[in-house]
Amino acid sequence: MEEGFRLWANPSSPHAEGRRARAALEDARERIKGMLGWEGELIFTSGASEALWIALNRAKVERRIVSAVEHDAVFRAAPDAEVVAIGDGGLPDIAAMLDAIETGPPAIVAMQTVNSETGGVVINLPGRSNAVGEALARTGSLLLADCSQSAGKLPLPWADMAVVSAHKFGGPIGIGALLIRDFAMLAPIGGHERGYRQGTENMPGALGMAAALEAGGPESWATTPDQRTDLQLRFGQSGDWKPHGAHIDYITALTHPTMSAQALLIRLDAMGFAVSAGSACSSGTLKKSRVLDAFGVPDDVAARTIRVSLGWSTTPEDLERFAEAWAALC
Repeated sequence: MEEGFRLWANPSSPHAEGRRARAALEDARERIKGMLGWEGELIFTSGASEALWIALNRAKVERRIVSAVEHDAVFRAAPDAEVVAIGDGGLPDIAAMLDAIETGPPAIVAMQTVNSETGGVVINLPGRSNAVGEALARTGSLLLADCSQSAGKLPLPWADMAVVSAHKFGGPIGIGALLIRDFAMLAPIGGHERGYRQGTENMPGALGMAAALEAGGPESWATTPDQRTDLQLRFGQSGDWKPHGAHIDYITALTHPTMSAQALLIRLDAMGFAVSAGSACSSGTLKKSRVLDAFGVPDDVAARTIRVSLGWSTTPEDLERFAEAWAALC
């Protein structure tokens, strides 16, 4: 990013400084696509929320369909979307999803790869060779994968569009991207990024985003997969961990037997731990988590549930300290 600030000029300007900035921006674009294994196009955005808005509001389709456990940013971008309930195993109800896709004109279907509150895996579509993929192809519909919680950690799923956010994999805040297989899927809006996004590009942020991906995924973290899984198993043995279907090892939903989530946040903060109740974007509110409600978590359980997230800088000592702190509170 320091290099980007030294080079900075408007990448859309035709003068020499602008051309150097454009070259740096395009280099970052190709590096990010390469690290993510994406062979289509990439539109830089201010983060995942803007990328979701562009996809859901500019896609050349007539309808929008979302799963019931999507991030609030999805519902803000598509308040009139058709909502598909969650079925068994923490996954969208496949029969309901197929019915929604096939009943009506082409749609864009938004589903997240990993839920930000529970760590549950919601979609894992390696290709079109499944019922949902076949229905999308048959109806001319599009799949939008919200990969905010998985990009840089897990391979991208098959999708027509995917959303990524740099700060979720150790990059700077204020930069993200909408990955799209073909620009023809979107109606242009004018401005920058080939005319699909308004606002001057954040070239220093794009360079930081590329550098974060190149620094490595979870294999470069201070903890190992075995250590992170062991922590979850320790909670599972005491009945505190409540997974919903398939689960990743860096986000965990923990339920206390008696203490409210708000009290847990205060107590754990005083002990040196930063955790959340609900999604981090809405954890300042006292209302019940919409996501936990959609997963069928009873009100009294949801009121005692917190979200614990691990990152690249979390150490084995941090895991042990947290396990001891949680045991002390229980």
